[in-house]
Amino acid sequence: MSNNSAKTTGQDGMNRAKAYQLVLFPLNNGATNVYFVLVLSYIAMFGNGVLGLLMAFATIMVTAMRLCDAITDPIIGALIDRTSGKFGKFRPFMIIGNLVMAASVLVLYLFTPLIPESMMWLRYVLFVLLYFIWVIGYTFQTSCTRSGQTVLTNDPKQRPMFTLFNTVGSLIGMGAMQFLAPIIRSNVGDYNTAEFYRVLAPLGIVISIVLTILAVIGIWEKDQPKYYGIGGANAEKVKVSEYIAIIKGNKPMQRLMVAGAGCKLALAIATNVSVLCMLYGCMMGDYDGLYLPMMVLGYACSAPFFLLTIRTSQKEGQKASLEKYVRLALIMYVGVLVLLLFWRQGDPAFNLSLMGENGLSINLYTILFIVFFGIGYGAYYSTADMPIPMVADCSDYETYRSGKYIPGIMGTLFSLVDKLVSSLATTVVAIAVSFIGLSDLPAAETPYAPGMNWVVIVLFCIIPMLAWIATLIAMKGYTLTGPKMKEIQAVNAARKAAIADGKTMEQAMKMYQTIDQVPAEFKS
Repeated sequence: MSNNSAKTTGQDGMNRAKAYQLVLFPLNNGATNVYFVLVLSYIAMFGNGVLGLLMAFATIMVTAMRLCDAITDPIIGALIDRTSGKFGKFRPFMIIGNLVMAASVLVLYLFTPLIPESMMWLRYVLFVLLYFIWVIGYTFQTSCTRSGQTVLTNDPKQRPMFTLFNTVGSLIGMGAMQFLAPIIRSNVGDYNTAEFYRVLAPLGIVISIVLTILAVIGIWEKDQPKYYGIGGANAEKVKVSEYIAIIKGNKPMQRLMVAGAGCKLALAIATNVSVLCMLYGCMMGDYDGLYLPMMVLGYACSAPFFLLTIRTSQKEGQKASLEKYVRLALIMYVGVLVLLLFWRQGDPAFNLSLMGENGLSINLYTILFIVFFGIGYGAYYSTADMPIPMVADCSDYETYRSGKYIPGIMGTLFSLVDKLVSSLATTVVAIAVSFIGLSDLPAAETPYAPGMNWVVIVLFCIIPMLAWIATLIAMKGYTLTGPKMKEIQAVNAARKAAIADGKTMEQAMKMYQTIDQVPAEFKS
């Protein structure tokens, strides 16, 4: 057997990443999560509170736009799969996507408020058009986070590390925006003022561009044809007409899409700015004193879970890790739910309290909330992005199953789910608050309205809990366990070596169909 494949892989045929690559490339997720907060968390409030658009339009439009994604996302996925130029397959889409998002967000947040109210029709048109342009850029870059992992590493020991650095990247991007937003609000203007967005948008864009540059450096060396599937540069191009049949045959991907949607929905709704304004501001009466401490608490509690999820993933596989910690989050949020059910307006014993007039003022209710929320948030935040590296497993499974290397379509499928669920969260929040008679999305200074506690209970607890239950059900039939992925990587490595020796794809597929047929050097 030729050693051609050893030039790009280890002696066992495994493609492994260098330490700096594992650290830097996942920052691409941090770059896009800047916009997850900047746009998906605030666009409805911006449209309603700053531009004066009807709340129903500003929220439902964001979800309705997903119908366009059902057409554009597969096209973008096909473009990624067919791209293999001087600058690689993924880097062009990362850079172009980030620039498109930056330009559209700048125009949306900085210039559309300058349009006079007498030309309200133009505000509506530009709001839709700029959001649509932003969505294209978002798909370009987010799909690369999912699909680019396939060239970074296929080592079952390394791939769970992507979850850690992916979450760190997410923390840097999303965390920076969530940390800066209340500070800007208290110094510049509330979430429904144009001044708030004039400051937040440029800051977010700069952070995202820096993270994108670092991510491009991380994937630079790996973004080459020799890492593209088992056929490398000679891999057969997949026709767009074949995509539906491929996805229908990839059962693990179908289940992962449900699980990913569940994890994302829980995160999107529970961290929605309007929900948090109602919880910490309207109900508890101290948004400025509670939001940042609770956010820091959640992130601090996430740190040990990042390490635990990696350890579990390396020993038992990513499926087992996802199930274990989603189940823990579900159990802890039962406690959060009970506490919110006991909440009483104006009763100090049943309200969150951190600081009083004379300094630290913590009651039993707050201590219990910190315990249940901290552990629950830490567990589910550590799993929120876990389906992302599992997309690479599904892509490798497709290569094992059919010989096709289609990371682009796999990435855009997950990007579609990401955007659908994220935008659905905004619509769900708007519908929920409309039931208690609010015509505008709640901000930090919005007074408490009767029934708002039930809205918070449903949005902050019940819907995320139902989403986690859906995740656990979907994972029951997910077959890509740790041992199965080791088998898949060994078979793919043997086929790749055979193709490098001059065999055709069909010959290599027939030579190595099971782990028993694979030479010992490819078995780790």
